[in-house]
Amino acid sequence: MAYDLVIIGSGPGGYSAAVRAGQYGFKTLLVEKSPRLGGTCLLVGCIPTKALLQTAEVWDYFKHPEEQGIACKDPQLNYPKVLDRKNSIVSKHSKGVEFLMKKNKVEVVKGYARLLGGGKVQVDTDQGQQTYESRFIMLATGSEARMLPGLQADANQILTNIEILNLTSVPRSLGIIGAGAVGVEFASIFNRFGSKVTVLEMLPRMVPVEDEDVSKELDRYFRKTGIRVETGAKAENIRKNSNSVSLTATLANGKKEDLEFDKLLVAVGRKPNTDNVGLQATAIQLDRGFVKVDAFQRTGEPNVYAIGDIVAGTPQLAHVATMEGLVAVAHMAGKPARPVNRNRIPGCTYTEPGIGSVGLTEAQAKAQGYRVKVGKFPFAGNSKATILGMHEGFVKVIADEKFGEILGVHIIGPHAYELVAEAVTAMEAEATVESMMSTIHAHPTLSEAVGEGFNAVNGLAINA
Repeated sequence: MAYDLVIIGSGPGGYSAAVRAGQYGFKTLLVEKSPRLGGTCLLVGCIPTKALLQTAEVWDYFKHPEEQGIACKDPQLNYPKVLDRKNSIVSKHSKGVEFLMKKNKVEVVKGYARLLGGGKVQVDTDQGQQTYESRFIMLATGSEARMLPGLQADANQILTNIEILNLTSVPRSLGIIGAGAVGVEFASIFNRFGSKVTVLEMLPRMVPVEDEDVSKELDRYFRKTGIRVETGAKAENIRKNSNSVSLTATLANGKKEDLEFDKLLVAVGRKPNTDNVGLQATAIQLDRGFVKVDAFQRTGEPNVYAIGDIVAGTPQLAHVATMEGLVAVAHMAGKPARPVNRNRIPGCTYTEPGIGSVGLTEAQAKAQGYRVKVGKFPFAGNSKATILGMHEGFVKVIADEKFGEILGVHIIGPHAYELVAEAVTAMEAEATVESMMSTIHAHPTLSEAVGEGFNAVNGLAINA
């Protein structure tokens, strides 16, 4: 059977590329090894995690309703119902992906795919083995959680992002190794649900990809809300007990401490799914397991493209995979295609307070030789933040002193992951600090804080 495009993997990148290919009139086949469509992000990543974070935020209001003038005696958290809501959201959107495939005339095959070279893909299904030929092939196989050497995840004690989503009750204590986005989001969830949470991070600061001021603010807030944070710490001698997990932590001061938790989440990054997909039959080149591609997502194998978490040089984010997929399909179809600009990719972390960032950090901008001007505006000066009762955090704008070019925007505070879109748009449109200072922001809104951040670059913030 011959196709214009065979896509391996139905995550955000794969299914979005399939929709666009259908819109362009390609005869398209989508291959997915899992029973449901949607990939890690939809099934065991972004979507279920954010569903739990939303419930944790609502639960926070029920625990502290007095500030709103509401009496709420003895609220109860029904965690099985919380999971039901999370699962229903995942099911709804997975079915939505199935609908999109039918709507755009994309054929779907459930099975495990391998490249055979020469434009051929072999798929192992429950009904046997089938070989497909295609003019173009797209690898969108995603990633999986890395595990510490000698450890193996289970359903009860040592967890990854998958197992923790299926806990049937809130643990009394939760240890987390890794303070990247996954680790801090689950810390934020279960701390609000009542777990005693400890975060161990080997690097000197939390969320190390973020601007240093953002890391400091999240660290401060976590400690304020009862989360124990140990940066510069190493976890060793991890062992399972009958109903707990023990480990020895070497802290930043050199002291060793024995710790015990009901559950342990290992959140030390993700590895690309590039094993056992037939790369040896092709001219595809790897860099530490990641696929090398050009600006239009082409690999070293003719007419084979790669997108998403398996790609070398771009962050493992669902929205990056989606855009890379759209760029690749446009290039295949001979349509205008603008390659992904690494400096225009928003990063979002859905903790409380939330984080949204784009572009260079202050340290990166200085290291690249820019003469930097920095504007910083606290949410304490924003009236909508007061209404929401969320005063933590700030907007930080990094700009070039000479031309007012916006080099980076870093937000930590209420709904920062929504607010960062304005900064991404401004940078994509090559707006300057001055043009953003002239942009009218509705009042009262959180977005006013973004406008004030641009004002602050020139020392002209009104409400600070």
